[in-house]
Amino acid sequence: MGGMSEKVVSDYNGYDYKKEFWENADREYEDQADRMAIRKLLPKRMEKFADIGGGYGRLANEYLKRARKVYIFDYSKSELKQAKEIYGDKIETKAGDIYKLPFKDDELDGLMMVRVTHHLAYMDKAMRELYRVLKPGGVAVIEVANKRTLPKMARFVTGRSKVNPFDKKVANYKEISADGFYNYHPKYVEEIFEKIGFKCEKVLSVSNFRSKSLKKILKTNNLVKMEDKAQQFLAPIRFAPSIYYKLRKPEK
Repeated sequence: MGGMSEKVVSDYNGYDYKKEFWENADREYEDQADRMAIRKLLPKRMEKFADIGGGYGRLANEYLKRARKVYIFDYSKSELKQAKEIYGDKIETKAGDIYKLPFKDDELDGLMMVRVTHHLAYMDKAMRELYRVLKPGGVAVIEVANKRTLPKMARFVTGRSKVNPFDKKVANYKEISADGFYNYHPKYVEEIFEKIGFKCEKVLSVSNFRSKSLKKILKTNNLVKMEDKAQQFLAPIRFAPSIYYKLRKPEK
């Protein structure tokens, strides 16, 4: 759920993301996989924290008890209105452009950005903004939509897709969204993190069993148990749909 001055990327205003994408869809496993990763990566105590592209606050219960001051930032004012209705005074909402975040330099102790990168046409510009608003020593937990998954490799090798998952070029799946739907090669984003100055402390492989076929065979709780063991074990190969990074802004 990002936006920018040159071009709006996935304007969710008026769209009931909570109901249509999560509650009315078979995504309980994916939701639990995200939560599991966040619990493993977020600091236990923070002063100021922001959920960037947090929408209606799907994941708020994973960080509300960890921070004294919580912001949910999003481009969509309707999503933020819903977040305020759910969480009230527990959060403060901020609407705006992800490429021009409404936070001061070095303001936040921690932030996270989950299920947002596939809306970002300019990953490096967004990452520089996240780096800017973090305090030295602050932690960013970033989920990246992975270009290099096993299904995408299979589709490319068998000629069913022209998108090469093996090169580092950004993939834009316009057939999914006319505004753009971006997937990133892990090496591409890791080079951006390093260039900007982030130090990568941990990587997790997330939603490793995202498959309609597996969901028909296995119960959600069994998939979640498998996921718990796989997130760290499979991290080195970077083949999952979501790759999570725990990044730290170095102390001055």
